[in-house]
Amino acid sequence: MKRRPIFTEVLVLNAAMVALATAAAALVTGFSTDHIETLLLIAAIAAGVTCLLNIAILRRRFTPLEAVITEMEKVDLSQPGANVPAWIDGVAETEEAERLELAFLRMMRRLEAERRRSSSAALTAQEEERARVARDLHDQVNQSLTGVLLRLEATRSEAPSELAPELEETSRLAHQAMDELLTVARQLRPTALDDLGLRAAIAGLVEQLDLPGLTAGFNCEDDPSGLDPDLQLVIYRVSQEAIGNAVRHSGAARIEVTLARVGNRFMLTVADDGSGFTFEQATSGLGLGGMRERAILAGGDLEIESRPEHGTTVRLSVPVREGVEA
Repeated sequence: MKRRPIFTEVLVLNAAMVALATAAAALVTGFSTDHIETLLLIAAIAAGVTCLLNIAILRRRFTPLEAVITEMEKVDLSQPGANVPAWIDGVAETEEAERLELAFLRMMRRLEAERRRSSSAALTAQEEERARVARDLHDQVNQSLTGVLLRLEATRSEAPSELAPELEETSRLAHQAMDELLTVARQLRPTALDDLGLRAAIAGLVEQLDLPGLTAGFNCEDDPSGLDPDLQLVIYRVSQEAIGNAVRHSGAARIEVTLARVGNRFMLTVADDGSGFTFEQATSGLGLGGMRERAILAGGDLEIESRPEHGTTVRLSVPVREGVEA
């Protein structure tokens, strides 16, 4: 059963106590029962005055607490700063509200630190596993396929002529498998990002969009090579996910990718003219949570604008780290 707010309980209790005290005082002093109406009037006036004083005092004490509680209910750890307003700073009008604010801020700092630590560890482990799998694909599976091709070539030179078409088709399929394997390996760990830099890596993503009915463009006016490597990886992964979503889900005819520096921040924009998506669709398989998590860990912001039949725009803004020139 839900209990009444303490503010209401205090008012009711005080009013009842005043009424009872007035009645008891009247009886003790020999107040005649013939004057019951006067007694009730006095009790009512006393209770009313008490309620007014309680309202004035308690509202002053409880209003700051209610304001803090309201903001606590709005906390969203998926957003930068968890949506905690600036006015919650550990300094309040009343002692109770100040203690609550300080406890709330300490709790949020611990949650933020733990979330960042666990998310950073998870993403680091993910990147390390991606790199390991990419190396295995390149160094082991690719080498095995190369051995298969060499054996096919050796077999073709000695095989009967009627088997030549079959061996040729098998060789073609092996070459296709090698190309697909190398594409997967590059997606798992972008060697272009390590070897050529962020601009070339994103340009490579856009150039791979060679699909019927789809055109793509990439514009980068500022050199991002001086960015911290972790920031470059965040920008690359977000662009990779956003471009992949546009290709797989939107049915877009045009995808535009822009990377530019605005003041002390780098801005990545991936826009398409596809079908867009609804709020319900945003929680199912689009990878938006992962993009937001990477943005938060980099100290950046991620904005996503989408409406059905009006396309989607993903904007990532990350700060240029101090002491790093881009």
